[in-house]
Amino acid sequence: MAVKLIHTLAWAFFAACIFAMPIASWAGRHHLAGLLAMLVLVEVIILALNEWTCPLTAVAARYTEDRESNFDIYLPVWLARYNKHLFGPLYVAALIYAGVNWATSGSSGNA
Repeated sequence: MAVKLIHTLAWAFFAACIFAMPIASWAGRHHLAGLLAMLVLVEVIILALNEWTCPLTAVAARYTEDRESNFDIYLPVWLARYNKHLFGPLYVAALIYAGVNWATSGSSGNA
């Protein structure tokens, strides 16, 4: 299903952004870490405006009666079920790390 693949690719992109934020900050690429944080923030706003559900879930729901946690994405059931519980704190931790690292680095960083 194309929607399921697109949803999985979008999820992978945002998960990669979350993991890349502290790495970019550690490497002194504070502007890049900030850009990654902003990209994820846009996704968080979209989720918040959509009652904490990805808009692609509604699209996928039109094509199947399945409502397992991963019916709309190619992830293991446990990860699809607890995705926000896992990646929410990871995002906050990455933001804190990047913010503290930027604040204590003494430079504005590179793009």
